[in-house]
Parts: sequence; C-alpha cells; structure tokens
Amino acid sequence: MPSPERIDPTDARLLLALAARPRATTVALAEASGLSRNTVQARLAALGRTGAVESFERCVVPAAVGYPLTAFVTTRVSQRRLDEVAGALAAIPEVLQAYGLTGDTDLLVHVVATDAEDLYRVAGHILGIPGVERTSTALVMRQMVDYRIAPLLRRAAAR
Repeated sequence: MPSPERIDPTDARLLLALAARPRATTVALAEASGLSRNTVQARLAALGRTGAVESFERCVVPAAVGYPLTAFVTTRVSQRRLDEVAGALAAIPEVLQAYGLTGDTDLLVHVVATDAEDLYRVAGHILGIPGVERTSTALVMRQMVDYRIAPLLRRAAAR
C-alpha cells in the first residue's frame, strides 16, 4: 500500500470536523471547518485519491454482524511466499487486516469469529495456507483503547 501524502493544517481541520460528525453534509463540514463547500468537496476527493482517507468500513462493529470474538494471529511465513500468503489471507472473510512485521513473526493477522469453534476453524485455515510455517493465536479479552485519530489531527491542525 503506497504512503499517502502528508496532510496540511487545513485538511486536518476538515478531517476533525468529519471525525466529529461522520455523516455531515459537505455544507455542514464547510461551516464547521471554515472552508467553502467547493473547497471541502475538492479536498475530500483529493484525500480519497491520495490514500489519506481510507474506507469507512472501520465504523461497522463486527459483533453487530455476528462476529463477537476478535483475535490476533501471529504468522511465520516462508519469505518467498509472503505475497502469496497475503493474497490467500485476503480471501478469508474473517480476516479484517494483516500487517507485515519485523522480527521473529512475519505477519500480524486481525481476525474475527462467531465463537471459539469458529475461531479454531479460521486459525486452522490460516495455518493451512501454503507458505505459512507457524501461527499463534491470541484472543482479545477487551479493547483498551479504541481506534482514534483525532489527537493526531488536532496536532496537525495546529501546525
């Protein structure tokens, strides 16, 4: 995934307004950020094109669609098969994200499951991918800090 361009303070103010009211209209965002409607529309489109703003899917809680268990599967992969394994992971619906890591573990895979038996199935599916050498699964007991970006946006807006 390419790195997005760095946002400027104006983009940061706009994204803060969007974070505060994700369903706001362009006009409402313009009022909240002190920008014109056309500027808001153009900047949001540019942020989407450059990759600074990703999918809004993150807002859907997996438990709401029947997947209350969350786990992280650390995965060791044959180095020459890393891209192949990543492609296979992307084909598993329960895999929400996968990160390439440094160190002894190659991938950190964020998964969800309907129950313990389903998690066993998902973890087994990952282990069965050609090129996966070893996995270790850690069940999330409680989320301690929710995903957030507003503190960094506030800092960027103050530049």
